[in-house]
Amino acid sequence: RMGKRRCVPPLEPKLAAGCCGVKKPKLSGSGTHSHGNQATTIPGSSSGPLQNHQHTDGNNGRENVSDLTLGPGNSPITRMNPTSGALSPLSRPNGTANSTKNLVVTAEMCCYCFDVLYCHLYGFPQPRLPRFTNDPYPLFVTWKTGRDKRLRGCIGTFSAMNLHSGLREYTLTSALKDSRFPPLTREELPKLFCSVSLLTNFEDASDYLDWEVGIHGIRIEFINEKGVKRTATYLPEVAKEQDWDQIQTIDSLLRKGGFKAPITNDFRKTIKLTRYRSEKVTISYAEYMASRQHCFQNGTLHAPPLYNHYS
Repeated sequence: RMGKRRCVPPLEPKLAAGCCGVKKPKLSGSGTHSHGNQATTIPGSSSGPLQNHQHTDGNNGRENVSDLTLGPGNSPITRMNPTSGALSPLSRPNGTANSTKNLVVTAEMCCYCFDVLYCHLYGFPQPRLPRFTNDPYPLFVTWKTGRDKRLRGCIGTFSAMNLHSGLREYTLTSALKDSRFPPLTREELPKLFCSVSLLTNFEDASDYLDWEVGIHGIRIEFINEKGVKRTATYLPEVAKEQDWDQIQTIDSLLRKGGFKAPITNDFRKTIKLTRYRSEKVTISYAEYMASRQHCFQNGTLHAPPLYNHYS
C-alpha cells in the first residue's frame, strides 16, 4: 500500500514541532492497550498548535521533535494550517532521489549549530552565514548529552525554512526553550551531541499502519475525547531506538498528543497519518572542536577566527 505523495507549497508562518526521542523507558506488550502515563515520560513526540514559536500550551505554535505531543504543561504543540496543506511534501531542492549519495545534510550544519550556541553562551556576536546550501527545508535540531546520549532538547518546524536562518533559530530554541528541560549552559558544552534532521518526501498514508519502523517519521492528526483536533510526530529514529512496534508508536504518540481515553483499534483507524523521511547527521562537541581547531587558542574561542571560517 503506497501512500499518496503530496507536493504542496511550503506552509505559511513557521510551525514548530517537537519530536525527537524518548528519555529511555520503553513501552511493553504488543501495544494493543493504552500505555497510561508512560507516554508522558517520553520526549519523542509533539502536538498541538504553536504559532509564535512560544513554548506554551495550546495556543501558540511550535513542536518538539522529540516530544511532539504536548498538552498543557508539557512541550510544544503544533497546529497545521488546514487550508494550505501543512506538512505537505517538499520536493528536494535538487530534484534528486533520497539516496546516501546525494544527501543535503552535512556535518558542517551541526558545526554551525555549535558555533551559534557557543557564541550565544559566551556572549560573542553570532557567526557569519555558512557556505552550505540555503535551500528551504522543514528541519529539526536535537541536543543530547553524555555517554548514553540523553535527550537535552529537540525542537524543529514542519514549515520549510531557509537553512541558514532556520538552523540558527532552532539551534537556540531547542537548546534554551525546550520546556521539558532547563536551558543549556556553558558547562554542558563538552558533553553535547548535536543532530540536524532535514525532512523530505512527505506522503499521505492509506491508514495508521502504512509506514515502516526505522524508515519513516510519522505525524498523526486525530480528534481527542473533547472533540479537539490534535497532532503529534516522531522522527524516523524514535520508534527504532525505543524498540517499539507500529502500534506502540501510534499509542505513544496519541498519549503525547494528550489523548486520555482508552485507545481502541477502531479509534486508531480514525487517525490521519502523514509519513516522511529525514536526512540526519550527528557530531559530538569533540568533533566540532577538532573541525574548528584553528579557531581556538589556549582553550579559548576567539570570535574573529570563528568568522574567518565562513569567509
